[in-house]
Amino acid sequence: MARFNRKGVSKVYFVPTIASTSLIPTDAEITAGTDYTGQINAIDGFSLENTPIETPDMASTFVSKIGGDDSAADSSLTFYEDSTLDDIETDLAKGTSGFIVIFSKGKTEGAKGMDVYPVTVVSNSKAYTTDNEAAKITVQFTVTARPVFNQAVPAAA
Repeated sequence: MARFNRKGVSKVYFVPTIASTSLIPTDAEITAGTDYTGQINAIDGFSLENTPIETPDMASTFVSKIGGDDSAADSSLTFYEDSTLDDIETDLAKGTSGFIVIFSKGKTEGAKGMDVYPVTVVSNSKAYTTDNEAAKITVQFTVTARPVFNQAVPAAA
């Protein structure tokens, strides 16, 4: 088993379009996206959750469960704000749709670990504070369809 630290390995991209209905982007589609890895302070959500259904019966006092509906966790990325550029504010403005592509084990051709989330930006908010810390912007996303997980990074064209 080769353990690793996600920091310095995992990559996070925003990809504006993916043509395939399987949600597997091509190398060209990834290249057309934006690598936000170096601007991210925090990642929240970007996971699938299930709401189990209780199935009690008269034969037992134990209440068993079966799998129920899947949904995506509330998801957001917190970025460091740039003092001169407004890329985060404009490229990820409220209402923007696209795909968050997370390369959990790095962006190495053929490597497994590519997760793709179809998303829409629902909030883009600056954090104001008097604390001694870097300025930040939090972008909240809704996941609009079932994500795909653990796909292989596509080959370069």
